[in-house]
Amino acid sequence: MIRGRFAPSPTGRMHLGNVYAALLSWLSAKSKGGEWVLRIEDIDPIRSKQEFADRIMDDLEWLGLTWDGEVTYQSKRQDIYEYYFELLHKERLLYPCFCSRADLLVTQAPHESDGRVVYKGTCRNLRPERYPQNIAPAWRMRVPDETIETTDGHYGAYRVHLPTEIGDFIVRRKDGAFAYQLVVVVDDLTMGITEVVRGRDLLLSTSQQLFLAQTLRYLNTEKVFPEVSYAHFPLLMNEAGQRLSKRDKSLDMGVLREQHSAGEIIGFIAHLAGITPTQRPITPQELLPFFRWEKIPTEDIRVKS
Repeated sequence: MIRGRFAPSPTGRMHLGNVYAALLSWLSAKSKGGEWVLRIEDIDPIRSKQEFADRIMDDLEWLGLTWDGEVTYQSKRQDIYEYYFELLHKERLLYPCFCSRADLLVTQAPHESDGRVVYKGTCRNLRPERYPQNIAPAWRMRVPDETIETTDGHYGAYRVHLPTEIGDFIVRRKDGAFAYQLVVVVDDLTMGITEVVRGRDLLLSTSQQLFLAQTLRYLNTEKVFPEVSYAHFPLLMNEAGQRLSKRDKSLDMGVLREQHSAGEIIGFIAHLAGITPTQRPITPQELLPFFRWEKIPTEDIRVKS
């Protein structure tokens, strides 16, 4: 069975872009008769707040985007992340990195397509006797000289050469917190997620997540994890050409709920995304017969505030 997920961070009120992401992932899973689960990504204890998580759930229910089963909180899964971190560590697939952010920005060139800095392995072969004293390291995953080939459910086939386009990536930060790339892969595997629907800004991350998932499947022979497929969608942009965020207060769910009905918001997004030819109030359930990935554009979509 298809099992999709929506994984928001409880660091503020949802905005139109978050609802757009939730709606597309809900429609994709439900149109195939699958399940849609909710995971609260509260791994950052400083910025994450329960009140925001509660508002996210209230907004989703108000919109008609109901989830299956109990809500999962990352903050309650630390032991699981620790287990898989140790699994990688024991196999010597990780190494400590003492580089500062300034070191990385000065010595490395950003990836040409998105400005991301590709780590060149400065600490990869550093001997223990040369470790800086009294500096807590981050931990990086060694990537092999391999090319990951995959087919996105919306953007089609693509190839990523791990060393030159991704580089060794962080799985645990200097403060001891587990990094996004590790927790998202562990969560998707252990929760039985089979379909990930998200914004195209995470398209490049898919390759390192596929590599990490493949590695964990190989190491963890006691469990059989389902394969995960990915489909990315174009981003909603404001009039200035910036991705929608919490700074776009007029598109915040608090404001939107005061000015519009749930059906109007869903209908607006459905029309923006090309699912319906006209803009009209509609429920997520009523949208199911109209949803096709072929209708979703590939170029980012501008939204007037």
